[in-house]
Amino acid sequence: MYNKLQYISQGNTIESQLYNIHAALDNGCDWIQMRFKDQTPEDTFALAEAAKVLCEKYLANFIVNDNLYLAQQVAADGIHLGLTDMKIDEARAILGSTKIIGATANTYEDITDHVKNGCDYIGLGPFRYTTTKEKLSPILGLSGYFGIIQKLKKNKINIPVYAIGGITLKDIDPLMETGIHGIAVSGLITNNPEKGKLITQLKEKLYANISI
Repeated sequence: MYNKLQYISQGNTIESQLYNIHAALDNGCDWIQMRFKDQTPEDTFALAEAAKVLCEKYLANFIVNDNLYLAQQVAADGIHLGLTDMKIDEARAILGSTKIIGATANTYEDITDHVKNGCDYIGLGPFRYTTTKEKLSPILGLSGYFGIIQKLKKNKINIPVYAIGGITLKDIDPLMETGIHGIAVSGLITNNPEKGKLITQLKEKLYANISI
């Protein structure tokens, strides 16, 4: 079963990225997605190598955002692909069956396409407006998640769905009630001075209703 809390890394330098990843791991986050946009291949590789070592130390999943060949180079646990990135079936052919492939979705149709092509989990969003992404898909809100999850259940499509996009602590309970599997957050953890307390609270809420 996939962990319910994903941390998407933030920082404009290798140092700030590693600081944020280490802090998330040290405070109980066990799934890291490395997102390091518009950087040199050398810096991106250096960060991925160091982040992979950290994740191994903490027995955490290490996922690379977008960059399939980097994920291969550092033997990451998997990759997360955006809507405009490489196709999932192509990535699967290259990475093989043992690696995790996640994908971004905004609609029910996005999810069914991803599932058909061999995706392992879905990052569905955005929940609300977020400054992390420049080109934002239509905002879903609680009703959007509920409608999509109900349609998946009705059609017996079973895949872990993570909510993403501007999520705060008080959103977790109502979000989990929609039937999602978990959440993916970045700024919520990065910007919190009490990361240990926050991650403990997030996990308590995320794992409170295992039956959902």
